[in-house]
Amino acid sequence: MHNHKFDAVIESLLFAAGDEGLSISQLSAVLDISMQEAEIEINTLKESYSDQKNRGIHLVELAGTYQLATKREMTPYIKKLVESPATSTLSQAALETLAIVAYRQPITRISIEEIRGVKTDRPLQTLVSKGLIKDAGRAEGAGRAILYGTTHEFLDYFGLNDLSQLPPLTEDLDGADGEEETDLFFRSLQNSLGEEPIENKE
Repeated sequence: MHNHKFDAVIESLLFAAGDEGLSISQLSAVLDISMQEAEIEINTLKESYSDQKNRGIHLVELAGTYQLATKREMTPYIKKLVESPATSTLSQAALETLAIVAYRQPITRISIEEIRGVKTDRPLQTLVSKGLIKDAGRAEGAGRAILYGTTHEFLDYFGLNDLSQLPPLTEDLDGADGEEETDLFFRSLQNSLGEEPIENKE
């Protein structure tokens, strides 16, 4: 039997999980209910989203995990937002994330967050929507987390022909945090291309 008290909890969990999604076993563990009960709860919430035609998001199941996603009919509006000159620049958080993906790809969201020390859902969504990074497969192990890699648009953005032209980092990245990785990334790129310093777009 469906328990309405879990609707808001599951919704917030799905939002926090982002594109990694949540499995039935994860929901069962967090909500402290059986797998069968967790499946009932998630499917009821999924039907609720489907019934609300005026909502711009829905609940989808992908590779055994559930996640919130925008509806297909919203694509033209999202594309317009992404292509708008007012949203063409990248934030510091997005630049940090892009630098990490560029040099550590393929890499999962969790690994990026371990380096940056903060949540990275929004920067990843921004970079994916702008076509600078993409789903590059799934990691091994439980959950099969999405692996991120750069795209052809990324190469065009920085004037590279292929990833082999990505400049080697002259300093050790292992001890660097997200902002340091960004600085190293741009410094190396500038030195390689022999260009004027590239300013981080806030």
